[in-house]
This record gives sequence, C-alpha cells and structure tokens, in this order.
Amino acid sequence: MTINKSVAYFNGDFIKVDDAVMPLEERGLQFGDSVYEVIRVYNGKPYTLIEHLQRLLISSESIMLASPNVMELEELVLQGIDKLQMQSGTIYLQITRGSASRNHEFPIDAHQNLMAIWKVDEGVISTPDQGVKLKSFPDERWKKCFIKSTCLLPNVLAKEKAKRKGCYEALLIRDAEIKECSAMNVFIVKDGVVKTPPADQSILNGITRQKVLSLASQNGLLTSETVLTIEDIEVADEIFITSTTKELIPVTQVDNFIIGNGKLGENFSLIHRLYKEDVIRECGAGTNKV
Repeated sequence: MTINKSVAYFNGDFIKVDDAVMPLEERGLQFGDSVYEVIRVYNGKPYTLIEHLQRLLISSESIMLASPNVMELEELVLQGIDKLQMQSGTIYLQITRGSASRNHEFPIDAHQNLMAIWKVDEGVISTPDQGVKLKSFPDERWKKCFIKSTCLLPNVLAKEKAKRKGCYEALLIRDAEIKECSAMNVFIVKDGVVKTPPADQSILNGITRQKVLSLASQNGLLTSETVLTIEDIEVADEIFITSTTKELIPVTQVDNFIIGNGKLGENFSLIHRLYKEDVIRECGAGTNKV
C-alpha cells in the first residue's frame, strides 16, 4: 500500500504538492508580497500551533495584509494532518496579497491566496554530538526582520556562503551587534546566564526562541535579552542556535573561535532535555521519537 508523504492546499482545495496552480502574475511570486509560517508536528499534533498562528497574524498586519482567520487556519492545519494521518513532519503556511497585474501599488480587486504544504518525515531530529560551526557575515537584510516574510534572498545567500565555507549556518552581524543566523536564533551562555539578542525589529522572534527563554526561566536558569557582540562570542562558555524544524543545535566554533572546551555544554544539554519534555507534554509521547 502506498502511503502519501505530502499533501498541499490552495484556496479551498487539497491538491498534490507538484500541481501547477500558481498564476504567473502573483504578488507573492513577483514581489515576495506574502508571509508564512512553518509548524512542527509530533505524535500527530502541531507543536505551539497557536503561537505560530498568532505570529502569522502579526506578520500579516505588519505588511498591511488583511488579517487571516486564526480559527479557520487552525482547522485547516488539523485537516491536513488528518488527511495524511501524519505522525511527524512539518506544515508550511503562506498567505499572499493575491493574483493581479504587476504593479507596485496594492491591487483593488485581488483576493488573497492561501497555500499550505504538509510533509511527513521519520520523526527523528538528531543533535550533532560534536556541535556545528558558524561563519559570521554582515547582515544585509531589510530592517523589518520581525516579519516572517517570504523575501528571503539575503538569508539564502548568507546560508550558501556559510555552507561553502564548511559551516552549518551564517551568523549575521549589523552595526557590530550579533542578530541571528540566516534561519535560526542564537543563544550564548556565559557564567550560567543564557543570553540572546533582544526581540526588536531586527530579528525574527522565533517560537523556539520564546520557548527556550520560558523553559530556562521556569527551571531556575538566569536569562537575559541583551545586545551581544563578537566579543561575547570570544568569551562564551556555550553557544547554541534554535528553530522550529531544527529544534536546538549546539555550536562549538564561530569563525576561528573555539567555544568553551569545544564540546556540548551542560546548560545546552539541560535546556535541550527540557525542550524535549515540553514537546511530550503538549503532543504526547507517541511512537515517533522527539
């Protein structure tokens, strides 16, 4: 029996992922005039779904896009999970301003396009035992990175440059301040304090970032949202990066700096365990590994 590994949705219909449905004159396609979210599924349940949908609402309002109906999106997410009988995987949601003749001005009569993709995976997210390397680059993105926009070319270029340097991620620096990676938030641990750049307009306030800060505080760790520089990297005891799809990943080298003793730190291991336990609390222990 063939088991479907993916399904998509476009403006009211469930379709195959490779179905051709996008008009050529589409504002998300031509201008990046759209916002999106990625949600992780464990044990058949979407983790931190409400938090993701609330951030999608903020992103939509920030680009003057009519606010989506959160309850309807929640129902759509669950329908796709049920259709695939998904136990573990990811969900991609995107809302665009719509299809219209190519003009910079907002179209008067265009209707939003809503699309989604559900993809099943094996449910195992591995944490590198030896940690990963980061390469620092100037942050060349726009000034409203708190919006989860599909205008990701600077992120893509930074990620590729880091990859070509043999590194896992690009660490973005603006005006001497560490911001985040191309697709992940960054944390530094120094003298037992878990630090991360403040969630202003220059970074995306990651849902996993928020969860890490909450879990750390609830379990007796000191946290600080504060300006960080490359000097903080040089003296850090531990560094790790976070995202919805990658969870938490330890960093053992940034440029030529070896972090701590070059091995996974105790604080990272604790927070990583707390995160896994929170997934189980919200989504259940199931057969798929978390």
